[in-house]
Amino acid sequence: MYETDETDLKIIDLLMENGRMPAAEIARRTGDISERAVRYRIERMVADGLIKISAIVDPHKFGYSVIADVVIEVEPAFIRDVATKLVEYDCVSYVACSIGESDVSVQVVANDTGSIYRFSTEVIGKMQGVRKTITSIEWIFSTQQGVHSRGRPPWKKGSSDAGKDENKVNRTVHPGSVIESCQCGRGVVLDSRAD
Repeated sequence: MYETDETDLKIIDLLMENGRMPAAEIARRTGDISERAVRYRIERMVADGLIKISAIVDPHKFGYSVIADVVIEVEPAFIRDVATKLVEYDCVSYVACSIGESDVSVQVVANDTGSIYRFSTEVIGKMQGVRKTITSIEWIFSTQQGVHSRGRPPWKKGSSDAGKDENKVNRTVHPGSVIESCQCGRGVVLDSRAD
C-alpha cells in the first residue's frame, strides 16, 4: 500500500481544486517536485485507490432544479435493506448509513418539489422499517455543487420524475456489501463494495 506524505497531500488539495490541473502546474505550485514525479504519484494514488479522479455533474445544468437531503429513521433490522433499495433509484445521488439521530441519509434530485414530496412519502415512507423521514431542500450557493454516482445517473434516463418506478436502475449491491459514501470537496461519490 502506498504511504502518503506532505507532497501527496498538496497534490490531492490541488486536484480537489481542479481535477484537470496539468502535472506541470501541480509541480510548479508545490515547488518541490518534478512534473514526472507528480504524474507518478497521481498514478500510484489512483492505482492504490487512495483517490479517484472523475467528473462532477451539476444537476441544474440537466434540468434538475431541486436537490433535497432526506434523513431517515429506520428500525435497526431494516437499515441495510432500506439503503440497498434506495440505491436502485436514479433520482437518488447519494446514500449513506450513519450512526446518530438518523439511520440512512439520501440526496434526491428532481425537477420540482412535488417530485421530491412524492418520492419521500410514496416511496421512502412506504418502505418496510421506515419510521420517519425529514426532508430538507438544498439552496445552492456555488455553481460547482455536483453529484454523481456509480451506475447510471438520472440525467441519462429519459424520464426524470423522482417518484416513478421506471426511474429505477439495476445497480447491484451484493449481500454483505458495505454502502459507503465519501464527500470530498463538493462532489459526492456512491461506492458499494464487498466487506
